[in-house]
Amino acid sequence: MTNLSGQRRLAAEILKVGLNRVWIDPERIDDVDGAITREEIRKLVHEKVIVALPEKGVSRSRAKVIRNKKRLGRRCGAGSVTGAGYAKVTQKQAWMIKIRSLRRKLRELKANRVITETTYTQYYRMAGSGRFESIADLERNLKANEQWRKR
Repeated sequence: MTNLSGQRRLAAEILKVGLNRVWIDPERIDDVDGAITREEIRKLVHEKVIVALPEKGVSRSRAKVIRNKKRLGRRCGAGSVTGAGYAKVTQKQAWMIKIRSLRRKLRELKANRVITETTYTQYYRMAGSGRFESIADLERNLKANEQWRKR
């Protein structure tokens, strides 16, 4: 195998591409080996013995497939969610969801006569002050303090 690094360098300069994009015809290697001037290299370029290969790009096909899936609502499960805990649901939104569900539950219990009016008012205020983590916590507290009416 002959060393064509000089010819490759000259060809790269003439073609205005990098060394890796210079293709030399393997069947005409002897002609290229003999060419040592820019003029000779230009002649070989004209004869298509030395060619500049096309640029390699990054395929967008996978990206397009993923984009189409996301448009359909896929790929958005818990494992795909990035960012801080409050990035998707702000603290205010989380509080609104929690307090509304607690107040709804309290109204339901009062309407079904599971708790008294007094207990309802007391627990409504406790819920507003952030006393309960969830509906389950509220129910545990009602049962622990024996506010649950016996049927």
